[in-house]
Amino acid sequence: MFCVCVICTVNVKSQQKTLTESAPASGGFSAERLARLDSGMNDWVKKKWVNGSVALIARKGKIVFYKAYGYNDPETKAPLDKTGIFRIASQTKAVTTVAAMILWEEGKYSLDDPVSKYIPAFANQRVLETYNAKDTTYTTVPVKRAVTIRDLLTHVSGLGYPRIGTPEEIAIYAKYHITGGVGVTKQKISDVMNTLGGLPLFFQPGEKWKYGLNADVLGYLIEIWSGMGLEEFFMKRIFIPLGMKDTYYNLPPEKASRLVNFFQQDSTGAMKKQPIVLDALDMNYPLHKTSYFSGGGGLVSTVYDYAILLQMLLNNGTYNGVQILSRNTVRMMTTNQIGKLFVDLYGITENKFGFNFSLITEEGSRLGPSQAGTYSWGGIFSTTYWVDPKEDMFVILHQQMWGPHVADAQKQFKPLVYQAISD
Repeated sequence: MFCVCVICTVNVKSQQKTLTESAPASGGFSAERLARLDSGMNDWVKKKWVNGSVALIARKGKIVFYKAYGYNDPETKAPLDKTGIFRIASQTKAVTTVAAMILWEEGKYSLDDPVSKYIPAFANQRVLETYNAKDTTYTTVPVKRAVTIRDLLTHVSGLGYPRIGTPEEIAIYAKYHITGGVGVTKQKISDVMNTLGGLPLFFQPGEKWKYGLNADVLGYLIEIWSGMGLEEFFMKRIFIPLGMKDTYYNLPPEKASRLVNFFQQDSTGAMKKQPIVLDALDMNYPLHKTSYFSGGGGLVSTVYDYAILLQMLLNNGTYNGVQILSRNTVRMMTTNQIGKLFVDLYGITENKFGFNFSLITEEGSRLGPSQAGTYSWGGIFSTTYWVDPKEDMFVILHQQMWGPHVADAQKQFKPLVYQAISD
């Protein structure tokens, strides 16, 4: 009986951790070894690998590292502020997943419900069999089974991705004006999702893992289940309860000056501000009023706001006295949901996938310092995070640029974090 009580006390305490900035030792970090990380991040700027970065490390509920490096504008030497607001792109997916699981806990749907139960356009779908690139015609075969909500959460639905998918995905989606959902102002999410439901899948549901538009469909389903827009649901059910004060689809005008500049490195190594990327995406999109809310991207946030979300997950669904999810729901979200299917990310196939999180397995943990059970994701504009439950730690690194050395900087970052753990 005594042992059971001790276990209960430990669990309650772990759920109540609220972020506080503290000395490194309070979180089991060596200040001397963190100086190596400090030096490394400064070096990235000196070597012109990146214009700037903001990093936050929290362990045992203590923020032991929270700093900005480099410039928001290298030409004027305007510094990058650690409270800057970043375009977090696919880090939106974690928020969408939390929202979907809130509604699942409320009984609004079952994970193995077919999507067509709520979006009839997804009934009687077909799968691409052949494709003619010359005239964009194609043939299809019937699906073996319907796409389910669980398929959306795990990216095994057969949906593709515009612009970053296969040539077939890119061409077919472009033909029917299906976008990645970011910066959209002249389309309605309902119209786009109904069109998407009538287009071919790119593999049989459940037979393969492939990153696709799943979270966008999930975001639209959240609107259907909740009866409110995705932005409103996020605000009322996640951001306001958690105290996330700087996370938006539509960035308020009074906060516009905090939107971090986006850069791209040219062939000479010079970093230039990019007002337009991917041919037509205006990088001031958070300032242009939209009612098209992509569950897969589109949010802007600060490192600190996103830290609150991750601490809530690390606390098993609770933060600062507010319970967002139950601990078993968080367990499901961060458990292998794809069985023996392969997740090929950057040539690494040892790891698995939960509900919109990449998961490090025991086998995959040999490839880096993160413990098995670590879950993570990132965004196309060079933001990334991971949560390592065994270390009671999460880490966020936000940048806003594309260039040949961004990946080099991120590869150096993780070892520099882990080598500083001292307990």
